[in-house]
Amino acid sequence: MGQTLLLARLLVVYDRQRRTIVRETEFSDGESKRAVNERLAVKIAPEPTRTSRSCYWKPISRETLLIAHASYFKTVAEIARAF
Repeated sequence: MGQTLLLARLLVVYDRQRRTIVRETEFSDGESKRAVNERLAVKIAPEPTRTSRSCYWKPISRETLLIAHASYFKTVAEIARAF
């Protein structure tokens, strides 16, 4: 109820040192192979990209993803204010 459906998959590349999202890409079901290949490219990339973390999700909705994985999308202060 009130949730916006996402495309089939979401790849998020997150910079651990800066605590920011570097790239966020949505893929359709037909692009799942491309999504997996892009995630692999991030994982095997040389420094400084190695400080990044890549996450590959198939969420129910964008809102659900933002709640379940808030630390990727919000600051600690924003998460604390939500409670």
